[in-house]
Order: sequence, then C-alpha cells, then structure tokens
Amino acid sequence: MTASEQRSGAATSIGVVTVAWLLTAVFYFYQYSMRSAPAVMVPELSEAFGLSAVGVASLVGLFYYAYAPFSLVAGVALDQIGPKKVVPLGAASVAIGALMFSTADPTIGSIGRFMQGAGGVFALIGAVYLVTTFMPVSKAATLIGATQMFGMAGGSAGQFVVGPLISSGLPWDRFWFVMGIIGIPIAVLLFFLIPKQEAKPKDAAGVGLGPALKAMGTVFINPQSLLCGLIAGLIFIPTTIFDMVWGVRFLQEGHDVPYEVAVLRSAAVPFGWIIGCPLLGWLTDRIGRRKPVIIGAAVVLLLSLALILYGPREVFPPYSLALVAGIASGAAMIPYTVIKEANRPEHSGTATGVINFLNFSLTALLGPIFARWLTQASAGGERELAHYQETFQPLLYGVVLAIVLTLLLRETGPKARKSTEAPTMGAELPAE
Repeated sequence: MTASEQRSGAATSIGVVTVAWLLTAVFYFYQYSMRSAPAVMVPELSEAFGLSAVGVASLVGLFYYAYAPFSLVAGVALDQIGPKKVVPLGAASVAIGALMFSTADPTIGSIGRFMQGAGGVFALIGAVYLVTTFMPVSKAATLIGATQMFGMAGGSAGQFVVGPLISSGLPWDRFWFVMGIIGIPIAVLLFFLIPKQEAKPKDAAGVGLGPALKAMGTVFINPQSLLCGLIAGLIFIPTTIFDMVWGVRFLQEGHDVPYEVAVLRSAAVPFGWIIGCPLLGWLTDRIGRRKPVIIGAAVVLLLSLALILYGPREVFPPYSLALVAGIASGAAMIPYTVIKEANRPEHSGTATGVINFLNFSLTALLGPIFARWLTQASAGGERELAHYQETFQPLLYGVVLAIVLTLLLRETGPKARKSTEAPTMGAELPAE
C-alpha cells in the first residue's frame, strides 16, 4: 500500500469500504440498465418523441455527451472532496433524469437523458476510487473488473429483462417512471453508507479550480494516459455503439430474427461482460502482467466481431458469438487499472475520470457518425445485412488499432513494478 492508502486504511476499515463499494456498484448496475434499455424500445420511443430511428439514436446518445465531460468533473471532485459528498448527488441526478425522460416531451426528455449521463458517471468512477484508494493494490484489477461486472449485469438486464417486459405490454414511460422512483432510495443509502474520507493533510494540493486543472494537466500530458483511454474506447465501442444501440435492429433487419429472440441474443454481449470483466481482471492480477491479457482478449474480440458481421449465421450457436465478444471486450476495463498505476496515487480519481472521458468521448463522437453512415448506406430506405456490414466494418480496424496501441503501452503489472523495484502504484514517477 502507498502511504496515502495506509492513512486512509487506518481511518476506514476494509469492511466499511467494502459495503460502500458494493452499494456504489449497485448504483452502477442501476444506471447501466437505463443506459442500455432504449435499445429494446426504439419503435416506442420513435412514436412517443416523434423521431426517426436515427433521431432516437441521437436522443439516446445524449447520455454519452454528458457522461464523457462529467467524467473529468467526477474524477476531480472525488480527489478533492471525497465520494460521500458527490456520489449520492450523482445517483439523485440519474433518478431525476429518468423521471424527466418518462414525460415524452422532446426538450424535457433530452435534458433528462443528459442528466442520466452526468450523474451516472459517478457510479463507476466512485467505485473505482474506493477500490484504488482503500483496497489492496494486488487486487485492483480484479475488483475493478468486478465493478464493471455489476455495470454489465445492469446492461444485460436493460435488454434481457426490459425487452420482454416491453414486448408483453409494459408502457415504456412507466418503466422510466418506476426507475426514477427506485433511484431516490439508492441516493439516500449512498449518502449514509459511504464513509467520510480522512481530512487531507495541510500540505495537500487543496480544493479549487487551480489544483483541479493542475491534476488534470498532469494526467493528460502523460502519454500512457492517452494510450489507456484510446485502447479502452476502441475495445468498448463495439458494445456501446454496435450492440447497445443497433444490435437488436441488426439482428431483426439483417438476419430476420424475431424481436424477442433478437433482444435475448443482443443481451448476450453485456452478459459476456459479466463473465469477462472479473475473469480478465483476475487473470491479469494473477500473472502480474496487463498487456498480454489486453492483446489476447482483443484478438478474440476481433475474430468474433468479424464472424458476427460476415460469418454464416447457421455455423455457430445463436448466443455463442455475442457471448464470446462480450467476454473478450471485458478487457476494456484493464486500462482503468493501468492508468492508475501509470499516474500518481493522489490523482486516483482524476486518472479514472480522464480515461472515462477519453473512452466515452469516442462513443459520443462516433455514435452519430455511425448512425449517419447507416442511413447513407441504406439511402434512407429499408436496411439490409450489407448496409450494416458496410457501416460497422470500421469497428474491426478499431480493434486492430487497439492491439497496436497496446504494444506501445508500458507494462505496469505487479511483476513489472517488482522488477523495477517500484512496489507502489505510480512510485516509478519522479517526485514533484
């Protein structure tokens, strides 16, 4: 443990932090279920908001336009004032945003979707902050992977559970209203159960815009931080854009799969994350290396994605390719550990915020572009398999680029740190 971790550990027991982490992970499950749910109700949202399918994709994408920049706000806020004061506010924002989205008013709904993204980012970054600040360093990747497991369980539930409910007659607006009500007690529980953080020493950097910008600048100018963000984003995009937005429509329009079956098959991708995130996190902690696991998983993702787009549908069992792709893309969480290890311990929250910003900025920027490409490929008419193949082929190039960038990444695993006699995260960096 670092000195700061030892001080925090003295003030806060592991048991208390574990409860706080679990509750924050539940918050992550909650917000992720709402992040993925629109994929199974595109026709209903189109009718209610008076938008085309592409317009709905843009409305849904507002989540990422908030999620990306607020990653930086969340990271700095956690470093400066601690999780107890900010994570509950994030949960409250998600709850209010869900209630606003249920109104079906285009303006109010857009603001509500934006609030869901702005508040939802505090779940992952808050949970990772608790892990990297208070938990043993040797288990960081495993616990961060377990955190993402909760998120993707929510992502899977947002399709696997919500899809059948919508198809069986549950009004879409009632779903969002109920989810908003559920979020209120989550926010209250977070406030009471997240422990107070020990006060910072007098010589700490302090609170305010100046220290915040300095911390972000320190993390951003580190080339390893940029590599981590790009690698995570390129591995993550096939799930955030392809599966969670267009996955159900791809199966329906490209392969004539019935809606109910398409929902279940699309949900196999986030279900794969439930397996892959903790499994790959455990593996990288076990072998003490980060890069081999990222590269190996990215190769598997590349092959499975190619088969999903171009392979014959009858050769593989219906859920197998989606499940394997989900498991392999769980490697996108490993850079969240690497960026913490490549930066100073006191920038734990900021580093997580930076990688989340870079990761989801790619989704926010590329989501509308892929939607536009799909519209152009189909000339605004009926979409066919060839249109989806033409549109989403660049995803394959993105995974290849992620593999190349990983080769440039500095190995920060426990074995690498031990070999350089740097036993703590970020200890290899020169002191300020």
